[in-house]
Amino acid sequence: MTAPAHAPRAPLIDWFFALSVAAVAAAIVRILRFTPYELLQGAAQKIYYIHVPAAISAYLALGIVAVMSVVFLWLHDPRADRLASAAAEVGLLFTTVVLITGPLWAKPIWGAWWSWDMRLNLTMFLWFLTAAYMVLRGAVDDATMRARYSAVLGILAALLIPFIHLSVYLFRTLHPMPIVLKPSEPSLPTEMLITFTVSCLAFLFFCVALIRARFHIDRDGDRA
Repeated sequence: MTAPAHAPRAPLIDWFFALSVAAVAAAIVRILRFTPYELLQGAAQKIYYIHVPAAISAYLALGIVAVMSVVFLWLHDPRADRLASAAAEVGLLFTTVVLITGPLWAKPIWGAWWSWDMRLNLTMFLWFLTAAYMVLRGAVDDATMRARYSAVLGILAALLIPFIHLSVYLFRTLHPMPIVLKPSEPSLPTEMLITFTVSCLAFLFFCVALIRARFHIDRDGDRA
């Protein structure tokens, strides 16, 4: 009788994840030590280099949730559902970072932690929808029904993202218009633009690494 083959052991160090952590650490060092203060907002403006990249990373993660949800509803592939679940957890994490750094930036600039600004309200609603997605996954025992219900909710949550992005154009809001992604040239000075770009790339790298690590944990758990 042949002994069952053992699954390959996971490496002691996930170098992809380690490099993503190092990239974020390097971006934070650049933000704190090598990026000049903004003339009017002072040190508080440096939260921008965390707040906006975290928002973009949340959009990426929740976009993956929507795409994988569509794939699951179409092909019924459990790997798509597993990847959507992993991305939703990471999306919830980055959306939480957005909702924490936003008030920290708003207090010294606007004079209030929370202004019920439309972009803030929509982002909070997105957080609740993503949290509901995670609660739903833990509340339904049947794997097929859980994946199907979660897919529908994941798609609905991601549909909020365009409205959040366009809210500064659609509603009266305290949030400024985009200063980097706009038709004319960016309004940021070169040093600040470099820092913003480095931070965005580092956070996106970290986002992908977190999704990858969470996906592998779920996959290895299913194999055990």
